[in-house]
Amino acid sequence: MFVRLLAITLSATFVQAHLAAWHKGMYGLNGVSGSINYNTDDVVHPLYQLPKDQWWFHGYNNVPDFPPADGDFLELPVGKSFTVEIASNRGETSLSFGGQYASAWPDGQTYPDDYNVETCITSPNMHTQNETRAAGTAFAISYTSDIKQVTPENLAVFTVRYHTPWKRLTSYDVPADMPACPAGGCICAWGWVPNGCGQPNMYHLPYRCKVTGATSTKAIGTPKPPVWCEGNPDGCTKGPKQMIYWNQQDGNNIEVDGYDAAGDFKSPAYNDKCGFPDGAQNDIFTGASGGSSSSSSTTKVLIV
Repeated sequence: MFVRLLAITLSATFVQAHLAAWHKGMYGLNGVSGSINYNTDDVVHPLYQLPKDQWWFHGYNNVPDFPPADGDFLELPVGKSFTVEIASNRGETSLSFGGQYASAWPDGQTYPDDYNVETCITSPNMHTQNETRAAGTAFAISYTSDIKQVTPENLAVFTVRYHTPWKRLTSYDVPADMPACPAGGCICAWGWVPNGCGQPNMYHLPYRCKVTGATSTKAIGTPKPPVWCEGNPDGCTKGPKQMIYWNQQDGNNIEVDGYDAAGDFKSPAYNDKCGFPDGAQNDIFTGASGGSSSSSSTTKVLIV
């Protein structure tokens, strides 16, 4: 009876739910109530028109006050890849209930691989019409162990995955030249900005992370704000870039207006429209050459 009721609750919760990248190394894994909630969705709520102290790392509901358990890190293997679970609720990942409510999709349901809704897919709430139009997601890293010391100027995007969010299991490539973190680890962030198709909001979540297998001592340069550069690659921000901060009351680092090449309202995202290549961002290091690796040139390592 309990399982049946739980299944009904999960189904009701997910119809209009949004998405987050789940991992044991994330802040807010257990929710923000102070007790463990295996069915939490506290971290998935989108950020829109908030003051910076509320949207930064999901401060409006105190996510930074709920760190992962001691010893739990999002591990970043240099030159390889790591995997997270993009889902609308912890209950539909492998991190709750033995994974019995998880499927290949973010909401625990089943859809065709060529899933397409001409207006907008709302279940799961991926803010896209199909996989091709999914805006892209990214992870960034700050080489400090203190989340209070992280700023836009020391949080650099190091990996991007085009055409996401889409399926639950999503892998990201790690640059081979990533240096080791401090003894207490680094602070990472995951985010995405929808490409229209619903409210033009933003996602920005913190993780405790560490680089594994590091041999390089190259430093990551100071990230600069991305700019809209569709059709003009020479106009893109070169080298390390900040995450995209957009449509908030303050703290925004990019402005766009008008229409994109497809005739849609411009929407900054983690793709080539803002100068982000797919895969590892290999141009972020001081003195390093430009370029990026693709998922086909890296070894997949499942870390969930």
